[in-house]
Amino acid sequence: MKFAYDEYMGAFFKSFFLKRLRTLIPSLQSDDIVPSRSGVRAMALSPEGVMIDDFKIVKSHRVIHVLNAPSPAATAALAIGDAIEKMATDHFGLANR
Repeated sequence: MKFAYDEYMGAFFKSFFLKRLRTLIPSLQSDDIVPSRSGVRAMALSPEGVMIDDFKIVKSHRVIHVLNAPSPAATAALAIGDAIEKMATDHFGLANR
């Protein structure tokens, strides 16, 4: 939960954001930071609260769940679809039907 807290604090408090940025760029000053748009990237977390930064695909008896498809998943969507199709064909024995 610390990750979420730090993101929240950095979004609303310039001083907190600056402190975190200075771990990367120590010479950064408050005037160097200007308001701008930002994007939101949803991140999958494990039940333990650890960020899942790779593909997470879970198979059960009748279903295949794509739980996480990190960036650039949109770019690789067709290749991912092909891989899941093969997985489904093998897992459910679809080639024999």
